[in-house]
Amino acid sequence: MTSTVPERRRRLGRVGTALVFVVLAAMLLPFADFRLGGHDPWAELQRMASGLLSPDFSSIEALGWAAVLTVTFAMCGVALGASAGFALAPFYRFVPVRNFCIAVRSIHELFWAILLMQITGLSATTGILAIAIPYAGIFAKVLAEYLDEGDPRPAAAMPPRADLISVHFFARLPLARREFRTYLLYRLECGLRSSAVLGFVGLPTLGFSLDTFFKQGMYGAVAAVLIIYYVLIGTMRLWMRRPLVPVYLTAAILVMAAMPNPPMAPGALARFLTHDILPAPLRSGDPGDPGTWAHFGDWLWTLLAGQALPGLAATLIVAQLALVLAGLVALLGFPLTVPPVAGRLGAALGHVALVIARSTPEYMLAYIALQIFGPSMLPAVLALGLHNGAIIAHLLGRQSAHLHQNLRPDASRGIVLYAYELLPRIYGSFLALCLYRWEIIVRESAIIGLLGIPTLGFYVDRAIQEIRIDRAVVLLIVTMLATVAIDWLSRKTRAAIAPKDLRQGAAAA
Repeated sequence: MTSTVPERRRRLGRVGTALVFVVLAAMLLPFADFRLGGHDPWAELQRMASGLLSPDFSSIEALGWAAVLTVTFAMCGVALGASAGFALAPFYRFVPVRNFCIAVRSIHELFWAILLMQITGLSATTGILAIAIPYAGIFAKVLAEYLDEGDPRPAAAMPPRADLISVHFFARLPLARREFRTYLLYRLECGLRSSAVLGFVGLPTLGFSLDTFFKQGMYGAVAAVLIIYYVLIGTMRLWMRRPLVPVYLTAAILVMAAMPNPPMAPGALARFLTHDILPAPLRSGDPGDPGTWAHFGDWLWTLLAGQALPGLAATLIVAQLALVLAGLVALLGFPLTVPPVAGRLGAALGHVALVIARSTPEYMLAYIALQIFGPSMLPAVLALGLHNGAIIAHLLGRQSAHLHQNLRPDASRGIVLYAYELLPRIYGSFLALCLYRWEIIVRESAIIGLLGIPTLGFYVDRAIQEIRIDRAVVLLIVTMLATVAIDWLSRKTRAAIAPKDLRQGAAAA
């Protein structure tokens, strides 16, 4: 009896937490802009479907080169980010290092690309650094967590005078080497998605080809781009073999070196750091004059009230609705991958659908939905909900498959198995995974503003186009603070509703 009561309270807390998110989403629904564009979405969807069903590979040479560049940007960016994260991981426990990693990974790759283009232009350097900078913060965090979860006894057995680096390399790192290699492969898959999306800001990856063909209404060529992209992602574990990694990386570096790189303007970096990002009132005024600071206060308040707060509100509305949609997609999607529930054919089709939804970047999904429904919050919510829901459903499906193996031979099947056996057992994992994806959804909601949806990314893009880098930096800081706040709230909520083993399992997933 004593062990049952806390479990019931914990389950009640989990259900109550889910209801809070659903109720909050329902309260925000009237404030969401779901207006359809001026065109007929179903007619546009029909034209798009007609083209997608007849892929046009006439530009296969150009698409093949775009695929090669997608891989090379990803490999160089992930390699550089992993190297930096590897160097930062031993020091992640120190507050300045941890805050630095949080700051760089809370800003999306597209935002980094837009900022870097002000310094390095539209070049290979921009693409590589746009991936490497946020990935460095991610790698440092994940590797530090792997190290902390390892057996502490080897480190304790080191000589008392052993320095931090020696303890790291000889006592802690060997215990996490296998997990880090596995995560490196997963992060490379993420890097391929990030590399493809960078094409939407002009870099010559598959995203650039997709954007070009969409604007020209060439839906057959769009289908060809998507097929090449899915084949690239789907076969990655076949062609990415450990002995070939040095060969691939060397080839990627050679390809990047052969790309035309516009020379950086003399003093561009110094001007960016000392002039462009400095708020306009401080740039043109005397810092010793109180009037300068009064002008700066007015400038900052106008920016916050006129752009940052409306953009932040739209970002949080999109994120909250997308989170609930992702949860719904996960609950409905994961049983479709379990043969005892959906049947063998249904499970195979369910796996294919989830692979497509989770392999397609949110930004790319939102871009496609934007062509159908027009510029509103609807494409953003649909894209974020489908992508993140598919990721959660995939992980829950794998967990459910393991659970089913441990059930009785005469266990029920179909909807009864789902409702009475699987769902109660994996509900805690479902909620923990949703909370893990919450911070990512907020981050992605901000970047979708680059498509014209008035989230924070919309105002950042407008400031960049107006060459007001100082305003863009302030808006990016607001984006970073919002992401950090959501991450903190998510961790606190997980700690309150999930036992330690559940939190660790979700983190590993």
